[in-house]
Amino acid sequence: MAATDENLQVAVDAAPPGTTPPERPPGAASGTRVGMPRWLPRAMVLALALIACFQLGNWAFHQLTGLLINILIAFFLALAVEPAVSWMAARRVRRGLATALVFLAVMVVGAGFVVLLGSMLAGQIVDMVEDFPKYLDQVINWINQTFHTDLNRVEVQDSLLHSDWLQKYVQNSATGVLDVSAQVLGGLFQLLTILLFSFYFAADGPRLRRALCSVLPPAKQAEVLRAWEIAVDKTGGYLYSRGLMALISGIAHYILFAALDVPYAPVLGVWVGLVSQFIPTIGTYLAGALPMLIAFTVDPWYALWVLIFVVVYQQFENYVLQPKLTAKTVDIHPAVAFGSVIAGTALLGAVGALIAIPAVATLQAFLGAYVKRYDVTDDPRVHGHRRRGGASLLARARRALKEPREDSETDAQ
Repeated sequence: MAATDENLQVAVDAAPPGTTPPERPPGAASGTRVGMPRWLPRAMVLALALIACFQLGNWAFHQLTGLLINILIAFFLALAVEPAVSWMAARRVRRGLATALVFLAVMVVGAGFVVLLGSMLAGQIVDMVEDFPKYLDQVINWINQTFHTDLNRVEVQDSLLHSDWLQKYVQNSATGVLDVSAQVLGGLFQLLTILLFSFYFAADGPRLRRALCSVLPPAKQAEVLRAWEIAVDKTGGYLYSRGLMALISGIAHYILFAALDVPYAPVLGVWVGLVSQFIPTIGTYLAGALPMLIAFTVDPWYALWVLIFVVVYQQFENYVLQPKLTAKTVDIHPAVAFGSVIAGTALLGAVGALIAIPAVATLQAFLGAYVKRYDVTDDPRVHGHRRRGGASLLARARRALKEPREDSETDAQ
C-alpha cells in the first residue's frame, strides 16, 4: 500500500531522538505550490525584443545596401581628390571652391571622353553596317572556294531576315526599351548621389574629422587621424600613379594605331589607357578588344598586330613600368593585389574591384606600425639557394643504393 502524507507525517513525528527522519518519496507532493520565477517574463520579453531588433536591422541593412555602397564609393573618391583640394586650399582658395573646381575638371574630362567615344562608336557602327554586304560577300566567297558550296548573299540575307530568332530578338528588344530607360535613369541618379556625397566629404573633410574625433579620447584621435592620412596618401597615390600609367599606355597605343592608320586613333588610345589601368589585371585585354575589332575592319592582319602589341606592352608594364611608379604609392605584392581584386569583386562587384587595391594598401600601411620586424639572418636559403655543405637529394639516393650493394658483396665474400 502506497504511503500517504498522513502516514509519512506520523512516521516523522514518531522517529526516535537522534535518528534521521525518513526522506520524502520523489513523487510526494510538498504541500506548497511553486510559482513562475519573476525573471522569466522579463527574459522572454527581452529575447523577443532582441529578435525583433535583429530582424528590423537585417531588413534595413538589405534595403540600404545600395546607399551604403554609394557612400563607400563617394568616400574613396573624396580621399582620391583630397590631395588636390588640400593643395589648392593651402594657397588660400576656399575649400568648397577648390572641391568644385576639381570635380568640374573631372566631369568635363569624363564627359568629353564619353562624347568622343560615343561618336566614334556611332560612326564605326554606321560604317560597318554600310560595308556589311561587302564583308558578307567575302565570307561567302571564301566558304564557296573552301568547301565547294554554292551559296548566294541574297539567299543568306533573306534567311537571316526571316528567321524566327531574329524576330523574337526584335520583339524582346522592343519590350525591353522601358527597362533600359529605367536603368539609365537609375544609373544617373546613382552617379548624382555619389558625386554629392563625395563633394561634401571632400569639402567638409576637416569638419568631418573634427566631429569624428570629438567623441574619442585623445589617444584614439591620433590613431584615427593617422589612419585617415594613410588612406588619403594611398588612395591619392593609387589614383595618380594609375593616371600616369594610363597616359603612357594611351600614348604608346596611339602611336601604334596611327602607324597602322586605324580610324579614331586618339580616342582609341584614351580608351585603352583608361580601361587598362582602372580595371585591374584583365583591363588591358578588355581594352584591346575594341581596337582589334576596328583594326579588323581595316585589315585582318592589323588586328593581329594590335593583339601582339597589347600582350607585349602588358608584360612591359607589369615587370618594368608598374613596379617603379607604384613602389612609393601602393607598395603591395602583385599576388596580394590580385587576391584583393578577386575578394573585392566577390563582395561588391565592379566597385569592389576598383577600391580593393587602395583599401588593402591602406590597411597594410596602417598595420605595419604595429608589426615588429627583425633583421633576417644571412642564410643562403633565404635567397632560394641550398646550403653548399649539404648533400643533394640525388647524391643521397645514390648513396642509399650503393650501400646495400656493398653489403651484399661483403656477405658473398
